[in-house]
Amino acid sequence: MEIDIGISKKDRKGVADGLSRLLADTYTLYLRMHNYHWNVTGPMFQPLHDMFEEQYKELAEAVDEIAERIRSLGFPAPGTYQQFGELTSIKEKTDIPAAEEMIRRAVEGHESVVRTARELFPAAEEVHDEATADLLTQRIQLHEKTAWMLRSMLA
Repeated sequence: MEIDIGISKKDRKGVADGLSRLLADTYTLYLRMHNYHWNVTGPMFQPLHDMFEEQYKELAEAVDEIAERIRSLGFPAPGTYQQFGELTSIKEKTDIPAAEEMIRRAVEGHESVVRTARELFPAAEEVHDEATADLLTQRIQLHEKTAWMLRSMLA
């Protein structure tokens, strides 16, 4: 059955492609935060362990919301490591950094997600996709606040 939500298929595809990049960034950041939760050490272990857990749990929910928005627009959501690797703007690193470097890299990851969301926002707005624009606004706000809080730990 054809989708008739007031946004053309071409425009829905453009937004879904942007959301796929956001999904890949969000999933990549989710993996980073989960990795840091498992592997953080040092005098800040407990607060960082707890904070990284809070972040990866929030990101897991966000991944689902973003994927479901892509599906609502009528397109398949990417869901493999290969697809995410091709779509993400976040460069993976395989080392286990010290706690302070984990915080820096977490900031970088959150800021990357913000940039990806912000890049997509004009396209969603242009085609009057308020649902996607709302999702993007919420993601931008959360990631900017999280990056600020993380940066504050480095001051």
